[in-house]
Amino acid sequence: MPARASSVRRASVTALGVGRAVLMGVCAALILFAGAWGSWGTAQHVMLPKGREHGTMRVTDCSGDRCTGPFAPTSAGGVRRDRVVLAKSVAVRAGRSYDVTVEPGTDVVVRSGLSGTLFAWLPLGGALVLASVVVAGGMRLTRTGWTLGVLGVVLLTGAFVTAQ
Repeated sequence: MPARASSVRRASVTALGVGRAVLMGVCAALILFAGAWGSWGTAQHVMLPKGREHGTMRVTDCSGDRCTGPFAPTSAGGVRRDRVVLAKSVAVRAGRSYDVTVEPGTDVVVRSGLSGTLFAWLPLGGALVLASVVVAGGMRLTRTGWTLGVLGVVLLTGAFVTAQ
């Protein structure tokens, strides 16, 4: 009897370990999916530039969470606008000009170029850092967790450095 009880206990411990790993894997996947989904709304305008208006925006006023200013097109078929809106961040300052892409059918612009691409993927960078804790702690995959965390920190740092 004791040998049978020991094997049942080992099987249940193994099942719990597998269940924990699967649950944490699902959580990590959801975190990463949410980060990618949150990033794609802006990133698509920066990374898929074909058929979009490109130009420069001179920031004239910042209030609340928005900055406004005139838009001067640099792409063929672009239309000059007296006022476009850019989401305010710590990297946007009044009086400076930024390369931007216009979201189709709106007066909203997003930063373009390398800094705009990295800035658009900030939610994914945060998700990578958060998922690294879940992977390393919950799934006990320490190296994978460190890799995810380092990738997230590199993305966040790159966005900060290039946005200045």
